Amino acid sequence: MTPAELSVLADMVRRRSGVVIDADKLYIIESRLAPVARKAGYTALGELVRDLQQRRDETLIWAAVEALASNETQFFRDRTPFDQLRAEILPMLARKGRQTARIWSAGCSTGQEPYSLAILAEEERGLHSHMKIEITATDLSATCIEKALSGLYTQFEVQRGLPSRLLIKYFDKVDDNWSLSPRIKSAVQISRQNLLTEVKGTGPFDIVFCRNVLRDPAFRAAA
Repeated sequence: MTPAELSVLADMVRRRSGVVIDADKLYIIESRLAPVARKAGYTALGELVRDLQQRRDETLIWAAVEALASNETQFFRDRTPFDQLRAEILPMLARKGRQTARIWSAGCSTGQEPYSLAILAEEERGLHSHMKIEITATDLSATCIEKALSGLYTQFEVQRGLPSRLLIKYFDKVDDNWSLSPRIKSAVQISRQNLLTEVKGTGPFDIVFCRNVLRDPAFRAAA
């Protein structure tokens, strides 16, 4: 990919998603775009970029944007935020007499984060019985949202961060995959949302999880 092609791509991605491409990570950019190019029938990334600029095909543009957005996630990722939520934040809200605690997973990827929150809430239910916990999850990727809504995960995905006790308790084995229980799925409201646009009708929230939104190994959020 030439510097000029990279510049066109970077401008398009920044305007659509707020992600700023780091030109020094060209190998990551090319590896993420290669499957998009192949699926669309292009033999070179330069052809893809030129068509993105000239044809303005929204479906193709968003396929490229979503490919360049970070979707890294896992169940109970970096356990500290979940431990703090359980040990400090939820008890504090309960002591204040809150009837409802609202949590937003902004940039939820394929759903592991909000479903981890829902499992945690279910596990803690007996300690804060008067307080209802509502969880909203959003992401700009239609592909990620589709998977999150399915609640279906591979063996590899459930092995990343999910204790075996919780796997057995909240998932059912379906062929080679694991299906999340309807009770946990129904505890999370999932929808597509681009954080660059005005967010209406969702807040206010008591807690916002927005990890991997402001930083990525190859990209960063626009200021």
